[in-house]
Amino acid sequence: MLALLVPGGRGQLGHDLVAATPADGLVHAPSSAELDVTDAEAVTDAVASFAASARDNELRPVVVNAAAYTAVDVAETDEERAFAVNAVGAGLLAEACRDHNVALLHVSTDYVFPGDGTRPYEPGDETGPRSAYGRTKLAGEQRVLRTWERSWVVRTSWMYGAGGPNFVRTIARLEGERESLAVVDDQRGSPTWSLDLAAGLVELAGQAVRTGPAARVLHATGSGETTWRGFAQAVFEELGADPERVRGCGTDDFPRPAPRPAYSVLSGRSWAEAGLTPLRPWRDALRAAFATHAVP
Repeated sequence: MLALLVPGGRGQLGHDLVAATPADGLVHAPSSAELDVTDAEAVTDAVASFAASARDNELRPVVVNAAAYTAVDVAETDEERAFAVNAVGAGLLAEACRDHNVALLHVSTDYVFPGDGTRPYEPGDETGPRSAYGRTKLAGEQRVLRTWERSWVVRTSWMYGAGGPNFVRTIARLEGERESLAVVDDQRGSPTWSLDLAAGLVELAGQAVRTGPAARVLHATGSGETTWRGFAQAVFEELGADPERVRGCGTDDFPRPAPRPAYSVLSGRSWAEAGLTPLRPWRDALRAAFATHAVP
């Protein structure tokens, strides 16, 4: 039986990790205000008390780090704060988990890659982030992996869910406000429903309290790939709207402070080889998300 501590527990992934935790387990999901991962003393105290409480109740403790600075464009001019959360905070959690012998699952991103690939990225492929956000997330991965041997990094991409603002919600709102939309059609990735990822992380946590996978970096996304335009058209379809109202455009038509990867599809091979259940196809997941929530 598991006990999960989920820093960043009020975000969309944290919200769904609470929902995905088995009834016979325990989950504590503090918000970033309740547990500041950049505060070394607070992190140490939180992990120590969590581990002691879990073991007193004969539960196996695991920390799932969902705390992250995810404002990709703002990070270009606020890299110091992004680094504090994404790198320093991740390292502090790894130190506390090491000191109290608690397995750690650290959630990362496709942005650690340069985005110029032509096939799905494997965990061992060369990284090369092109944005401040990507650099700070890669630094966090590195700190976690070198600090504590019972830690695993799980990279994901294009995540959406019911617990926070995201692409699906934005497109659903715009469908009701505009006759047509222009959406980028030259960036490819794999949409991931946060509830599917949460279920996968809980499954991984069950392995981590034993020996855990030999591979310490894994990729978990919805299977298949699409463009942002294709993703938006699928949202329109779920809303019963005409997907042709979504027209394609190029990245250069919408310049942003942070460069976006043109190709960020992550291979699911490492996840399957670890004996974990593959996440469902992204289009099936989107349909399920709309069936579960009016707008995910």
